[in-house]
Amino acid sequence: MSLATGLGMPACAILLCGLCGRAAAGAEAQPPLKIHVDHARHGFVDSAGKPFVPFGVSYYRPGSGWAPQVWKKFDPEGMRRDFEELKRLGCNVVRVFVSMTAFYSKPGQLDPEGLAKFDRFLDLADEAGIYVHPTGPGGWEGMPPWTNGLDICDPKYLDGLAAYWRLFAARYRGRNTIWAYDLQNEPSINWDTPCMRTLWAEWRRKRHREPVPIPDPKGGNPALIDFQHFRESLGTRWVEVQAKAIRAADPDALITTGLIQWSVPAQRLGLGNYAAFRPSKIARYLDFMEIHYYPLATGAYRYESADAESANLAVAESMAREAARPGLPLVIAEFGWYGGGPLDKGGEPATEQQQADWCRHLVEVTAPLACGWLNWGMHDEPDAGDVSVLTGLYTVDGRLKEWGREFGRLAAHYSANPPGFKMPERPELPWEQCIVSGDAMEQFRKAYLAAFLAAHPPAP
Repeated sequence: MSLATGLGMPACAILLCGLCGRAAAGAEAQPPLKIHVDHARHGFVDSAGKPFVPFGVSYYRPGSGWAPQVWKKFDPEGMRRDFEELKRLGCNVVRVFVSMTAFYSKPGQLDPEGLAKFDRFLDLADEAGIYVHPTGPGGWEGMPPWTNGLDICDPKYLDGLAAYWRLFAARYRGRNTIWAYDLQNEPSINWDTPCMRTLWAEWRRKRHREPVPIPDPKGGNPALIDFQHFRESLGTRWVEVQAKAIRAADPDALITTGLIQWSVPAQRLGLGNYAAFRPSKIARYLDFMEIHYYPLATGAYRYESADAESANLAVAESMAREAARPGLPLVIAEFGWYGGGPLDKGGEPATEQQQADWCRHLVEVTAPLACGWLNWGMHDEPDAGDVSVLTGLYTVDGRLKEWGREFGRLAAHYSANPPGFKMPERPELPWEQCIVSGDAMEQFRKAYLAAFLAAHPPAP
């Protein structure tokens, strides 16, 4: 869909609207206060000193396809209604994916049409009194030709990302509506690609070690630990380069990246699935940490028993504990679940109350470690191929679900009572063992669960 078709006006008018929209919005609403990190409280405060607890959603409009086409099917009037509704519910942040094809189709320059849409998005957020959490650039709406064949750690690709952030952060410097930049949704370092082979050989030579082939991710190779450390170095470098680019353009910007839960090897996973973004190594370049969590401790969680819930909550706590360990504030930046029935190929359909109970329990268990929560989706999305079909606060036609009502209660509670940080006493994750052994991960998971149950015995 073209810009003119999507917004119903010529592109030149769009650009003018993008420039004048902030002034118009400013006449109706107070300018948002800048959000800062409060290290003493492991949280956030605004520039007036009031605690700020991020409570919001990853935002996309229902019925726009899957993956949702936020920018290709731009709907400002629908967004305005959504933002007003979210604000009434207690939401104060919307996380939105910034797509390569809409904002950075050619390296070294930002796309004017995408910027005009984002300007309008920020204006709408200002009107509602909601902060924006841009995530990207990524492939939510596809990838442009210039990225073809480039690995996530390819120097050419990383240079392109750094250039993007310098331009984007410079353009929006001082726009307090932007709460923080998320470098990318769930980044993960690849295992065996042409780029990885070249970089792996260089890594070995620089350390005066004989080059060896990339080890099999099944384990048992003595070079495996070195290879995992090599992957972690690439993840750390990836964060460093982009964070420095943003800070060069806007020293006051807050920076994080949304870690997939496989960034913490606290439950059994394939060694090749370990994301290699190790919190203790990347934290030095970030202002706060983010991690995502979905309950998959022993397969898809179906609300089948209190024991199954405890097993998943224990893993959630263990992953949050490791993400919080570096000492930065932590946000659970994706969560939500609606298991059961056809969504996970078996079992009885779950109820809205079961969804609400699980999500509430996840927030409560992670509250001693985290200072903010972002649900996966505002609306249910019937076109999705995963649990996003039913993870929303609202049904696809806008009916507030039981989880939506619970979300509102939690948002009000934590806004008035910001969580206090406390590191629970639990078994320590043997990280070096776990990144080379699935058995070590499983042994840790069981030991952690035992300690978790001692502190949180299931209700009779």
